[in-house]
Amino acid sequence: MSSTRIQIDLSTGAADGVIARPSSEKAGLVVLQEWWGIVPHIEDLVLRFAAHGYTALAPDLYHGKSTLDAEEASHLMNGLDWARAAVEITAAVEHLRKNEGCTKVGVVGYCMGGALAMIAASVANVDAYAAYYGFPPKGAADLSTVKAPGLIFFGENEGFFSVPDAKSFAESQSAKGVPTEVTVYPGAGHAFFNDTRPEAYHSVAANDAWRKTLAHFAKHLKG
Repeated sequence: MSSTRIQIDLSTGAADGVIARPSSEKAGLVVLQEWWGIVPHIEDLVLRFAAHGYTALAPDLYHGKSTLDAEEASHLMNGLDWARAAVEITAAVEHLRKNEGCTKVGVVGYCMGGALAMIAASVANVDAYAAYYGFPPKGAADLSTVKAPGLIFFGENEGFFSVPDAKSFAESQSAKGVPTEVTVYPGAGHAFFNDTRPEAYHSVAANDAWRKTLAHFAKHLKG
């Protein structure tokens, strides 16, 4: 199986994305990048999800730019138009439904993409989501509109996003009858799932989060 570049139609034009298509399944996943952009790690995740039967699409929110330099990644993230990104993610969800024939669509994101996955769940028609070490800052989104079941993952040494805010959100969602779970892994830090960064990767946390993510999406997108 291989991935390919496609165009995602927007009312203002078009955006690019990377997609991988399994042979027959009709469940879709939008995969959202870390602050590095569409780097090989994200393309690999598109293929990994496709290997489990999902039509997986990663919209290129940086429009062709990517980096492995932290300073440049910070510059790219700070320059991101988050409102436009939400529109492009919503368009990616609709592309999977209308153009790829997916009957159910989820969203999964990492770092910056984790926060964007939460924002997407608040504005787009998604059936489930998973957010890895990312959560919107206060005031960035109206999370009370989230209706989809969700998983949120952090390492205990998270230094960028608020774990207490995520836990509070999960409690309020569960109280409303929307299944939402926060998992915090002992000994892990930010970016624990990124196996291209040995200084951050935590195999025990990554493997458990992957197992839970696959079970979550199988239940809500294929069940």
